[in-house]
Amino acid sequence: MSDLKKEFHYYLENQDELVKKFNGMVLVIQNEQIKGSYPSIELAFNGAVASGLVPGEFLIQKCSFGNDDYTQTFHSRVRFEDSRSAA
Repeated sequence: MSDLKKEFHYYLENQDELVKKFNGMVLVIQNEQIKGSYPSIELAFNGAVASGLVPGEFLIQKCSFGNDDYTQTFHSRVRFEDSRSAA
């Protein structure tokens, strides 16, 4: 498992407990530990780098109930047709 997948898995496994403590905050997670909590993604990234963490080696994750902050749904007006049936 890649390090970032490991960090995300840590977040998912501990989400309920983390939300109780950090609801609405943006977390920096590395080595399955919370390295900091910040009010925005920008502050989280800058704070992590300022503390010596290397980009790509930590996860930034907004902490909230449910899956809204780590899933996206895309809608498209694309229509697929089977070209074999066209004459």
